[in-house]
Amino acid sequence: MTFWLISFGLISGITTWLFGFGGGFVTVPLLYTLILTLWGIDSLPAEHAMKIAVATSTLIMLFSATITTIKHHKARRLNWHSMFILFIGIACGGILGALLALTIEGSWIKWIFIGYLFVTILDCYFRPGFMAPTHHTKKVTKARETINGVVIGIIAAFLGVGGSVMTVPLLRRRGTPMAQSAAMANTLTLPLALTATFTYVALSFTSPLNSESGFIGYIWLKAVFILICSTWIGLKISERFLSHFPDK
Repeated sequence: MTFWLISFGLISGITTWLFGFGGGFVTVPLLYTLILTLWGIDSLPAEHAMKIAVATSTLIMLFSATITTIKHHKARRLNWHSMFILFIGIACGGILGALLALTIEGSWIKWIFIGYLFVTILDCYFRPGFMAPTHHTKKVTKARETINGVVIGIIAAFLGVGGSVMTVPLLRRRGTPMAQSAAMANTLTLPLALTATFTYVALSFTSPLNSESGFIGYIWLKAVFILICSTWIGLKISERFLSHFPDK
C-alpha cells in the first residue's frame, strides 16, 4: 500500500505543477481501489470508499494548491485581479459540492466521476480553444464569472478532482498561455480545497467511520500523510526539471 501511495503521490505532484490539475484524477481512483483491497468489499470503509477517496483527495489538494500558489506568486505568474471573482465563486461552490457529496451514495459519485473524466477529455480535444490558442474577445461579466466559479467549485469538490480541470480549459480559451493557465488554475483550486476540507471536517461527527481508527470523518489520515509527502517531492521534481517545457 505504501509503495502505491508514494508512487501516485509523485505522479500527482508532477501533473499538478505541469498541467494545473491531476491530483484528484490520480488519487481518487487509487484511494478507492486501496480501500477495497485493504478492508475488503464487505467492510464499512468499502461501503463509503468513494466518499473517503473524495474527502481525502480534497485535503491533499489543499496542501498542493497552497504550495504551488506560494511559488507562483513569488514568480509573479498570477493575475490576482482577473482571478478574484472566480476565486470567490469557487470558494462558495466548494462548500456546496462537499455537502452534496455527503448526501449522495458513493456508487453514484463513482459513475459520475468516470463520466466526467470521459467528457473532459473529449471537450479539450474537440472544442476549439484548448489544443490551439485563440484570441478571446468576448467580455466576461461579473455575474457570469461568479456563476462559472460556483459551478466549478460544486463539481470539483463533489468529485474531489480540484477545479483546475475546468479552469485550465477556461483560461486557455481566453487566450492564456498553458504555463500561466496552470499557475492560475493551481491557485483557483485553493479556495475550493479550503472550504470543502473545512466542510468535511466540520461535519465529521456525522460520519459512520468514527468507530474506525485512522479516520477523521471521511478523511483517511495515513493516506493523507504519505500522499502529501510524496506529492511535495513530485512538485519539487517538476519545478526543477520540467518547468521549461514549451507551451505546445
